Amino acid sequence: MGDQVRQRTYTHADLRRYRGKLRRCLSTLGLMLDSGRFDSDEMLTGVELEINLIDDAARASLKNAEVLAYLAESDAYNEVSVQPELGQYNLELNMSPRLLGGGGFASYEQDLRHMLHEVDERARKTGSTLVLVGTLPTLRHADATEDSLSVNLRYRMLNDSIISARGDDIEIDIRGTERLRVYTDSIAPEAANTSVQFHVQVSPENFAAYYNAAQVLAGAQLVVGANAPYLFDTHLWAETRIALFEQATDTRSRELKAQGVRPRVWFGERWARSVLDLFEENSRYFPPLLPESHTEDPFEVWRSGGVPKLPELRLHNGTVYRWNRPVYDVGPNGRPHLRVENRVLPAGPTVVDVLANMAFYMGAVRMLAESDHPVWTRMPFGVAEQNLQAAARHGIDARQWWPGIGEVDGVRLVDEVLLPLAYEGLDRFGVDPAERDRLLGIIEARCRTRMNGSAWQIATVRRHEETRGRTEALREMLKEYVRNASTFSPVHEWDVR
Repeated sequence: MGDQVRQRTYTHADLRRYRGKLRRCLSTLGLMLDSGRFDSDEMLTGVELEINLIDDAARASLKNAEVLAYLAESDAYNEVSVQPELGQYNLELNMSPRLLGGGGFASYEQDLRHMLHEVDERARKTGSTLVLVGTLPTLRHADATEDSLSVNLRYRMLNDSIISARGDDIEIDIRGTERLRVYTDSIAPEAANTSVQFHVQVSPENFAAYYNAAQVLAGAQLVVGANAPYLFDTHLWAETRIALFEQATDTRSRELKAQGVRPRVWFGERWARSVLDLFEENSRYFPPLLPESHTEDPFEVWRSGGVPKLPELRLHNGTVYRWNRPVYDVGPNGRPHLRVENRVLPAGPTVVDVLANMAFYMGAVRMLAESDHPVWTRMPFGVAEQNLQAAARHGIDARQWWPGIGEVDGVRLVDEVLLPLAYEGLDRFGVDPAERDRLLGIIEARCRTRMNGSAWQIATVRRHEETRGRTEALREMLKEYVRNASTFSPVHEWDVR
């Protein structure tokens, strides 16, 4: 969730200083974008994967600090980039960036499996097991308290800042197949969510096109990739993660909501014109939550021929939760670069499912971004957001709107319109045809069987509910989920009888 923090309290002086530094970062970035010095020679990609820890009873296991301690004692720690996430039952794996061509997907698969194996070996020493799932279906409301947050200053300060900004408890009210309405005095319920983030490095000139293409694709991604139907024993949306994230980190009071103040978790409100446009929106609309200033003067660094890290801009950007996020960073080669971070999809169910989702996204987003007739010029922005919300609610059964077609079954849109684009886009990346066909074949099979992670969870819980209550059905489903995932077979091949 971004850079670490050092302070435990912030003053009004800290806030004034931070806002000034943030404006200076934005001004410097504007100068940098016109310089031609951004690293855009190669379209590097990246993956971040969040995971949950569960115990033998399939409940949340609050052992991430112990798992990290075991990793630190082993040689694996040098090979595996792992860090804590919001909840003590969450971890995040970070993959080194790489090209998709020349075996990129095979390399990702090998490294992800290796990383998960190494982490799981240490997790088992704590009585825990790993699971890749969008929302942890066995989490109880009583487990989602401030005490369950990771022992990490950033998360503690973020929690305090959000609760202070609201001036009240957080209400979570999700109406899906069933209704969930609970109150919480911390952001801990958000830790029920685990996701996968895909990164693609692009030039400043192409950034807006790739960003808008990612926005267009968000709904279709969830049609085939939803994996989060349950929260606190309640059957909600196909991708409940979307609604939970929007509500559990909402800094607005009831009065500010009524006034139409923008939420920090949002899709946006218009098509992007440039990366600077998005960063300026962040600064203009969202008060700082972690106003921690650094000694760097970005303008002076740039004027003297260096590359500024823009720490205030990056820290603020990490507290504005766009479903597609702009990213500024400085690479190991010392050159600045821009990335589009796609944050729409849940984790899991398996490594190969994650990579199939990535293949679909990367191939389709490239073709849409490089089209001579951009689809977003023929789609109202609000329709793209409606597509995302419809897919989050209904998953594999969602309907989507597309220019030249109108409202259509989401599976049909993916199968007949977007998958052909994904095949061509992966060819442009130089992906090996065998890798391309294997991964996109998984998306085709999900469309054919109408089976994704969410659909499998729902069908399996219903089967178990024939002989036991919801709570036990969820536990049995999750145990079965973990066993199936250990076979490495994609979710559409899992038995639902």
